[in-house]
Amino acid sequence: MEQANEGKALVVEADGRQYARIPVKTHLITDRDQLEALARQYLFPLVREGDIAFISEKAVACTQRRAIPIKDIKPRRLARFLSRFVYKNPYGIGLSMPETMEMALRECGVVRILFAALVSAVGKLFGRRGWFYRVAGDKARSIDGPCDCTIPPYNQYVVLGPADPDQAARALSRGCGCPVAVVDINDLGGNILGVSHPELDKAWLVRVLRDNPLGQSDQQTPMGIIRPAAL
Repeated sequence: MEQANEGKALVVEADGRQYARIPVKTHLITDRDQLEALARQYLFPLVREGDIAFISEKAVACTQRRAIPIKDIKPRRLARFLSRFVYKNPYGIGLSMPETMEMALRECGVVRILFAALVSAVGKLFGRRGWFYRVAGDKARSIDGPCDCTIPPYNQYVVLGPADPDQAARALSRGCGCPVAVVDINDLGGNILGVSHPELDKAWLVRVLRDNPLGQSDQQTPMGIIRPAAL
């Protein structure tokens, strides 16, 4: 039965057409799981011709051992300093805690993060936000810190962006038999990190998924299916 997560619309309109976004519930995904096997188990029984599947970048990263316990991260002094200036929004930690900022420094390099911080400071003088992540890039943008609503044990983890998201999307596609996108969608916006088929329109995918149909708390629906809605 096609059913949306609470507070989310099942069907949206994009570019003059209507599409259902069907969330798919799974077990708690960990580094013991393999992407192709997950797709065979949860997506393959549901997909139809013309469907496009999508999966959260966090779920992909967890299979790649890119979820790191907070207790194992020792922030340097620079990480503690920079994290104090990061905007804290109600939808996620981002880089506003020393541990997530430390991982951004490791993932992106000190020079790039410092340059992004400088550009961000200039942007704030003009009342503009978001310049930091435009410079720091997807690796920094995709780092997730723990929130109260995060499913345990990941409420005590920092999760990095997935490695080689295009390859991950192709593995999932092999398992489910339809095109797949790896997405970083939250309640503030979205970004498509990887696709199994280069012809997939990333901008269109963001428009279809703009309201984050997978949810951002304890829904445990890290995958979904985009399907043209029946008229």
